[in-house]
Amino acid sequence: MLDGGMAVTLPRPHRLDVGIALAGLFGGLLLWGIGLDMRPDDQPQVLWEGPWLPLAPLVVMAGCELLRRTAPRTALLAGTAAIAVDLCTRGSLATVVMYTDVLYAAVLYGPSAFARRMPWISALFTVAVTVVAVAVLQGPEALLVGVAAGAVTFASAATGLIVRNHRDAAEAARLRAEQTALLAEMDRVQAVTAERSRMARELHDVVANHLSAIAIHATAAQSLDDPETTRQALGVIRENSVEGLAEMRRLIGILRDHGGGTEPAASPTLDGLDALVEGFRGHGLDVVLDASPGGPLPAPVELAAYRIVQESLTNVLKHACPGRVTVVLTRCDDRLDLTVTSPYGDRDGPRAPGSGAGLVGMRERAALLDGSFEAGPESLPDDPDARVWAVRASLPTTRHPLGEPA
Repeated sequence: MLDGGMAVTLPRPHRLDVGIALAGLFGGLLLWGIGLDMRPDDQPQVLWEGPWLPLAPLVVMAGCELLRRTAPRTALLAGTAAIAVDLCTRGSLATVVMYTDVLYAAVLYGPSAFARRMPWISALFTVAVTVVAVAVLQGPEALLVGVAAGAVTFASAATGLIVRNHRDAAEAARLRAEQTALLAEMDRVQAVTAERSRMARELHDVVANHLSAIAIHATAAQSLDDPETTRQALGVIRENSVEGLAEMRRLIGILRDHGGGTEPAASPTLDGLDALVEGFRGHGLDVVLDASPGGPLPAPVELAAYRIVQESLTNVLKHACPGRVTVVLTRCDDRLDLTVTSPYGDRDGPRAPGSGAGLVGMRERAALLDGSFEAGPESLPDDPDARVWAVRASLPTTRHPLGEPA
């Protein structure tokens, strides 16, 4: 208990450290009991003579073993003091062995800077002990003293540093493996998300125009009591149903295709704009097409331009009031400019519901090619009172890092 009522909680020793401490203590007691110590009888008189004196360093060293993992530097400091006292008695082999383990654990579990310094300190200590032994003993046995000091200190510290380096390398390899697995999982999730977004755009752009035509003509057939009009509306409904079903089957085939030999249908290109516009004219739209792409374009650009025109005309069919619709495609240097304008105002006839997903899909297609997209009402330069809904997109034709396939 400290001043002020603060309690100090000692770290709980590891179970393995408890076993090492008990084994060292009982081993030392056994050696002491049979009279086996570190100094033979013909050695000079020890500084502290007494049969019980070697037990004190033994007990302290066993206590240091309890702290070898939780407080390694404290254990090493106390263990060094205990081994110094043990050298002044008849000594115990168990105390010396436990000290080597305490020094090894201090390098293995201590701070990184401390672990790097300890081999150098122990090497200098070994050299100093050897020099002193040579000066005092002046005989070959002085070298044995230096070897013993090196085995106890330098060998333990060097072994701890080697094991620590291998452990750190294994931990770094494990972390790299986890990071690699995490990055792979992120890439997989992004790929799945991108594929789902692509298929959502395809489903919306390909099928929405057919369903919009079906909804509008079905509403017209219900609201007009004219057999001929009803017959024509049912014909358009059937035609769009068949075409929409064919497109759905094509997309389902792409989803199910895993390289089993079935090739998905070719992506639409700008060469099919005439047929696309003609189909919308059949739904009652007055569409004027002015397309001058000026040579071949990258496949992602052609697909994006075709889908933007298709979705723009679908929105005109669903929401625009009667009037002329213009589709203009112009190639300028390294980009393809696309503009679709239609009358803007309240519509008297049947209107198909919309969710806004079409504008989102068109903006996503332009963004994937690093292009620009905008849509909204505009005033005509020659008639400020007249307003049109304009869809404008600019698609680069030189670089397409994220250009998507069909």
